Amino acid sequence: MKLYSAKQIYKADQISIKKEEIGSNELMERAALQLFNWMHLRMQGAPVKIHLFCGIGNNGGDGIALARHLVDHGYNVEVYVINYSEKRSKDFLINLDRLKDRKVWPHFMNSDDELPEIGREDIIVDGIFGIGLNRSPDAWVVKVIQHLNNSQAFILSIDIPSGLFTDQGPEDFEAIVKSNFVLSFQTPKLVFFLPETGKYIEQWEVLDIGLDPEYLRVTETDYELIGKNEVLTMYKPREKYGHKGTYGHSLIIGGSYGKMGSVCLSSKAALYSGSGLVTSYVPKIGYNILQSSLPEIMVLTDADENELTDINIEIEPTVIGVGVGIGTSEATVKALSSFLKTNKLPLVLDADALNILSLNKELLKNLPEDSILTPHPKELERLIGKWEDDFDKLAKVKKFSKKHKCIVVIKGAHTIIVQNGKGYVNTTGNPGMATAGSGDVLTGVITGLRAQGYPALDAAIFGVYLHGRAGDIAVESTGFQSLTASHLIDNIAGAYLDLFKMPEQPVVEEENQPS
Repeated sequence: MKLYSAKQIYKADQISIKKEEIGSNELMERAALQLFNWMHLRMQGAPVKIHLFCGIGNNGGDGIALARHLVDHGYNVEVYVINYSEKRSKDFLINLDRLKDRKVWPHFMNSDDELPEIGREDIIVDGIFGIGLNRSPDAWVVKVIQHLNNSQAFILSIDIPSGLFTDQGPEDFEAIVKSNFVLSFQTPKLVFFLPETGKYIEQWEVLDIGLDPEYLRVTETDYELIGKNEVLTMYKPREKYGHKGTYGHSLIIGGSYGKMGSVCLSSKAALYSGSGLVTSYVPKIGYNILQSSLPEIMVLTDADENELTDINIEIEPTVIGVGVGIGTSEATVKALSSFLKTNKLPLVLDADALNILSLNKELLKNLPEDSILTPHPKELERLIGKWEDDFDKLAKVKKFSKKHKCIVVIKGAHTIIVQNGKGYVNTTGNPGMATAGSGDVLTGVITGLRAQGYPALDAAIFGVYLHGRAGDIAVESTGFQSLTASHLIDNIAGAYLDLFKMPEQPVVEEENQPS
């Protein structure tokens, strides 16, 4: 699913209006009806008080139009217009007149007005600001927003939580509505999935308001949302006459004294993701550990007992995953440097391999094109430097990815995969995956997919999706706190099977028929 910018959504509005030969107020009415139908389906006329807080732009116009439909269906409604400017949009004024025709008179709130009383059992509809907001609200409007947040009432935001910018980071974190639910027109917004801004949205749903499908289809976006439908097109089925050599040979290079578990996790994950063969290259101390814990894999050892000092590979793997548990000792840095200068095979780099690169940035020029880097936030900071906000971070990652012709997997609640100026936002995963070894498993999954012939970008996107989906399946039986990296590996199979699982259909009870 494409994630459109505010500018692209505005253009979609204009093209839709022109092609359909309708007025902009008709498009607003379409949006308001979708909002009303969503609420009415769930509320069914419940005697709850609904407070609609509307701005004086088009987002406020959506709220005013929604209020009219709620009034027409007997709901208990109070409408407040946040009078933050003398300017009013044309469609806001049209819908204000329609509401007044119902003898409903909104409360126009100004800077010196008292804040209305809101009960905990009431519902707030937030329509103060929309996707066009480009500056922080005035101080008195911020107080209104804080009043809504402190009310403990359920907050439903129209299109985007008021106070959030669509395409830039927040200036004032106190000036943002904390929404329990967002009904987003046509597409979710990128800010729903970023660490700094996603915390203002508990849940969201897209409402199709009928924007021009051709424009939406042909328009390229900087970001896409990745779910099951997107990864299904990447999936490579097994061949009937395939053999273990058909599905590639993964080499996992890693480990040091006390850190052999990471290699076990990565190697096992590569195997479970479908790699035909898996070899681990470890210090001698890891030989017995790997051979006894993973009988399906092969093991090669470094000359040193406790750490990697000379990465000398006598096999020809398909892809190499390197970095898990290797440490950053002087000898290991030297070994990795020598390896990178001669290696031509596809790479997946994680953990201490990334830390070594960040301390020796001249080594980045030795990475094969389309190498996949999988940093967590601190590792990423060491690679690209500090960032001001999430948008600045994404801009820096895009620049880094272009410069070094690599793929960067920004690990987090919604992992984002970046290649050559484009980002892919993952939808699977949960807080239980914030546990030791989770990243090692991801390295193995991506390496295993790459070994099977998946293009680098597909391997990164599909690997992140499978990893998160395995976590979502596992957490149903473990809970967040008890989820471990091993549970993720155990549920990779379930993540694969889930790709082809049809959604459950709702049970429709038949009416009693006369005998």
